[in-house]
Amino acid sequence: MRTLLVTGPGGAGRTTVAAATALGAARRGRKVLLLTADPVGHLDPADGATPTVRRLDPATHFRAELLALQDHAAPALELLGAARLEEDELTELPGSDRFAYLKALRDAAQGDWDLLVADLPPLRDAIALLALPEQLRRYLRRLLPPERQAARALRPMLAQLAGVPMPADWLYRTAARWDAELAAVQDLIDTPDTSVRLVVEPGPAAADALRTARAGLALHRVALDPVVANRVLPTTSPDPWLAALAAQQQTHLKELYEGAAPSVREVPHLGRDPRTPDDLALLDGPGPGPGTPAPAAEWTVEDHRATDGVLVWRIPLPGAAKRDLGLVRRGDELVLTVGPFRRVAPLPSALRRCTVAGAALGDGELRVRFAPDPGLWPRTP
Repeated sequence: MRTLLVTGPGGAGRTTVAAATALGAARRGRKVLLLTADPVGHLDPADGATPTVRRLDPATHFRAELLALQDHAAPALELLGAARLEEDELTELPGSDRFAYLKALRDAAQGDWDLLVADLPPLRDAIALLALPEQLRRYLRRLLPPERQAARALRPMLAQLAGVPMPADWLYRTAARWDAELAAVQDLIDTPDTSVRLVVEPGPAAADALRTARAGLALHRVALDPVVANRVLPTTSPDPWLAALAAQQQTHLKELYEGAAPSVREVPHLGRDPRTPDDLALLDGPGPGPGTPAPAAEWTVEDHRATDGVLVWRIPLPGAAKRDLGLVRRGDELVLTVGPFRRVAPLPSALRRCTVAGAALGDGELRVRFAPDPGLWPRTP
């Protein structure tokens, strides 16, 4: 299955572009699923081939998950004298829509589709969403290590010795289920068949959005598709006011072409809001092909011990600026911050026996230097 994750700054038209892409692929004979949290009323099933549209309902998902967790924890809650929450009093909490997206992506990964088009939240929230499975799995491993499940028979004795109750079996079972579900989403995001399509409207914020997307996606090693420049005005209008706006757009388009990788695809302004499938067809350019997109660049380790006495971890971060970069080593992990994004990356095995000797950012790449620790590095005869 080819997966296309569509995002962009708020108001750039990402939902419309996602619908147009899904409709175009369906009309070309592909079996398409469109995930969206917004209404897509201009996809009429009676009008020829259309994609299957699955609309997310974060509020319903939040209530169902919270009630299920409450049922599992009922003995502990009753012991504490806690009153049960009823479904009609539950309201969605901020951020809960991300978990609805994760479940929708997991369910879609289990389906038989040629193409999945996911209309994601605005850009920064979308990148945070794509990072969430890896982050949550790390938290689960730290709080409830899987290896502790092997000590189930010892828990009553350990509880007596420690004087505190040990985690119940249902907690470990729940953690294992969550880990498996998150792993399925992470596999979908990490597969070479998945990429992100950035939708921007040519304007002052477009180049910044592109830099943010390139840096954030590179940090999490997600491939970037050709950038969609949406609502591009015609340059041949005799109207002076419209011609001036078009000229401004062309200036910002030039910035996109200079900073975009791999390319830019222009989508014309219709002069109206898209209302019908035929309107969407006018916005659909070459859709995602059946092949894999250009993969995200690899993070590689180079051995420079013979010349400089160090190993260098090369981390591609196009669009990153030195002022927005943070780097901290914590044990066998590297905490890497790029602007509003952060990733805790495990160190390759060779670098775990080294100390950080410095780092430099240049030409869109972070180079972290590691010096072998004499106390840990194997001695050569």
